[in-house]
Formats: sequence, structure tokens, C-alpha cells
Amino acid sequence: MSMDDILDVMDTVEDSELEGVFVWLLRLIGLLAILGGFGLWLGTDMGLLVLPLVLIVGGLILLLIPGLLLTLAELGGEG
Repeated sequence: MSMDDILDVMDTVEDSELEGVFVWLLRLIGLLAILGGFGLWLGTDMGLLVLPLVLIVGGLILLLIPGLLLTLAELGGEG
């Protein structure tokens, strides 16, 4: 998949008025990943190993990045 294909997909999502649903779906998945990571970390005797840490960091990324990417795509599209 080339960069042009990715930009075309972003434009399609932006034009279809589903960008808000897409962002909130990713945020929900991120929140579930964070809760799962904390559940593994606190609820088991695993300690802070790789899996809980990956779930927590991945969840934070899913909470923050999609909204920022769509905002930057909108700002870039206006110029």
C-alpha cells in the first residue's frame, strides 16, 4: 500500500462523514486495551511485564493519535 492509497482512504473517510464514528471506535478500542492492561497488571501476579505494558501504551496511542491525524489531515486539506 503506497502513501497515495493511504491518503485516498483518509479522503474517503473524511468525505463520508464517518470520521467521528471512526475516531470514537478507535478510542473505545484504546480504552478497552488500557483497562485490559491494568487488569492484567493489577489483577494477576504478572507484574508490569511486556503484555500489560504493550496494552497500556497501545491503548494510549489509540486514544490520542486518531483525532490528531484527522485534524492534521483537515488542516492540510484546506491549503
